[in-house]
Amino acid sequence: MSAQLIIVIVNYRTGALAVDCLTSLFAGTLPSESYVVVADAASGDDSVPMLEKAISQNSWAEAVLMLPLQDNRGFSASNNCALEAAIGRFGPPRYVLFLNPDTLVRPGALQALLDFLNIHPRAGIVGAHLEDPDGTPQACAFRFPTVLGELESEARIGLLSRLLSMWRIAPKLPDLPARMDWVSGAALLARMELLEDTGGFDPDYFLYFEEVDLCLRAARNGWECWHVPDSHIVHLVGQSTGVTRKMLPSRRPPYWFRSRQRFFMKHYGRGYMALSDLAWAAGQTLWHLRIVLTRRGQTVDPPHLFKDFVRHSVTFHFLPAKFRASLPRPIDAG
Repeated sequence: MSAQLIIVIVNYRTGALAVDCLTSLFAGTLPSESYVVVADAASGDDSVPMLEKAISQNSWAEAVLMLPLQDNRGFSASNNCALEAAIGRFGPPRYVLFLNPDTLVRPGALQALLDFLNIHPRAGIVGAHLEDPDGTPQACAFRFPTVLGELESEARIGLLSRLLSMWRIAPKLPDLPARMDWVSGAALLARMELLEDTGGFDPDYFLYFEEVDLCLRAARNGWECWHVPDSHIVHLVGQSTGVTRKMLPSRRPPYWFRSRQRFFMKHYGRGYMALSDLAWAAGQTLWHLRIVLTRRGQTVDPPHLFKDFVRHSVTFHFLPAKFRASLPRPIDAG
């Protein structure tokens, strides 16, 4: 058996959304020779029976592999495990789409991504145009994090943002296909050749920054990353984690800080990570100072964000190396 496309969906306690995602895939939008693997990361709820029932009732079993995992090893490791199982079942594909369960694929969205890769041989990763259900665009194509980018993103001050526009992590979305540093992992299509070249996702990222890391390693190996605005996919944002844009966010989880630390340490070293932390803290300070001085606006950040940043990021620099290495990994993404 050969596959053009394998779609990898990792579910964690979002069974109903994953069923809706599958329904959107099979509603006339799935390209030929395409197969799906749904890995459940030990949700511990009714996700697995719900998904198994939907697969059976809709006669999707020939094209969908349900993979209940015994434990939650994080998003990166679960994606890698799911892809390996799918290749064993359906054969190696040309392309792999990593798709969040909290997405709805618009008609023609996947074909637009595939068509782009077919005519751009150096493009190794492409990302869809993510949007709210009403069509409002979401930030989904980015620049790599830098010291100045960390300052700009946290300060959120007009003049400073204009001065640092070249380093802004989330620039204005282009209307035409455009090269970007990295694209959102909520709907990321990659060549199988690129995944073999880079080794896929780094399993030491539990959640967050894994797609940034993959895109950076791919770029260093000569691959291009593109945003394709003709591919429209609805993203319901953060349903597994509570890190959302549409409601008051929950407290930022420890694994976000750990993933951020790993990215900067792995690619730029401890000194650059320290500068990035200082820039982040300076930006947050400027933002809160502006709120106090102008008496306008209010923070939309997660509760206790600065306190948690100090706890998980700043104190990291003062721990001896042997203690940093022994810090426990998170075991729950919820």
